[in-house]
Amino acid sequence: MAHRLLGETLEILADLIGFQSISSESNLEMIAYINHRLDQIGTRTYLTLSPEGNKANLFATLGPPEADGGIVLSGHTDVVPVEGQDWSSDPFTATLRNRKIYGRGSCDMKGFIACALAFAPYFQEIGIKRPIHLAFTYDEEVGCLGAQVMLKELKAVGRKPSLCIVGEPTMMKIIEGHKGCCEYTTHFTGLEGHGSMPDRGVNAVEYAVQYVTKLLEVGEGLKKRAPEDSRFDPPWSTVQIGKMAGGIARNIIAGSCSVEWELRHINAADFDFTHDQIRGYVENVLLPKMQDIHPDASVITETIGEVAGLEPMSKSEAVALVRALTGNEEPAECVPFSTEAGLFQELGIDTVICGPGSIEQAHKPDEFVELDQLSACLEMIEGLEKAA
Repeated sequence: MAHRLLGETLEILADLIGFQSISSESNLEMIAYINHRLDQIGTRTYLTLSPEGNKANLFATLGPPEADGGIVLSGHTDVVPVEGQDWSSDPFTATLRNRKIYGRGSCDMKGFIACALAFAPYFQEIGIKRPIHLAFTYDEEVGCLGAQVMLKELKAVGRKPSLCIVGEPTMMKIIEGHKGCCEYTTHFTGLEGHGSMPDRGVNAVEYAVQYVTKLLEVGEGLKKRAPEDSRFDPPWSTVQIGKMAGGIARNIIAGSCSVEWELRHINAADFDFTHDQIRGYVENVLLPKMQDIHPDASVITETIGEVAGLEPMSKSEAVALVRALTGNEEPAECVPFSTEAGLFQELGIDTVICGPGSIEQAHKPDEFVELDQLSACLEMIEGLEKAA
């Protein structure tokens, strides 16, 4: 069956790539397309909306709709922007070259979604006894925002699947652990003034620079905290500065500045260490100096997203299942990039990551997924017939 569905998968993937579901835009057209396909085969679907109502998650159940447990196939619908990238073909038109499908999201992760949708009619037709759930989310790329909304609703209505396969691009390798990912924007408010009298103002850019210096110092400290048996690469938690913006002109004391940064932690202890160090520095060093000059000066950190890591388990039914489905006997791996898997695990759902394509192609110009990878993914999903 898997080899017969490759053509259908490619047609679906071409449709999905055509939706410009960049995180900054709505994904409702893509969700409507998926919902329509599933409606045609009598699948029960459940939508959850973003607070603004312009984005949606879709949770669908194949097989008995009210049965407990079941296996989730999870993927995100959003993709990263293409602006500033040099593509050799239209990024939102699927292009086949040398047994590779090029297009934004082809591997991250519309290829996996296409595979799951191609098999949906078959699972409905044969009447599987154990449910297979499809979970397609919004805004994974900007903090796993959609998955948090969807899983909160599922918990509220008492739905708890047993296992979850997150189809992020792993070259069909089995991934059992990854770091957590926390994204923040820290806003500095100072006091503007004439550049000739810097002591009479509070230069938000200069204090932001001091803040960034402290972040980098904490990042160096995290290297020394790496467990001896860490399986991550790099083996320590990391801090990374992504963007810094502030000020108006060189002769104006900067009244505002913002710093966008992230923490990728390997454990809760490093999360606490980082926040304790930064909070103490702001409260005991930066703010007193700023407010001595201008009492209304402030340093406020906005949490964009805090996503738990996927913790490797000594015994994982999900890992065992994917190993049996793929025939892959190599040891399961841990990766530095973050996914929605930790959110499923937090709900007590045994979770593993395995999907078509390479993370090395994700977010780059000329992103692609190989046909052989899609075929391998289809074979994995076909095996769920016996598991379900």
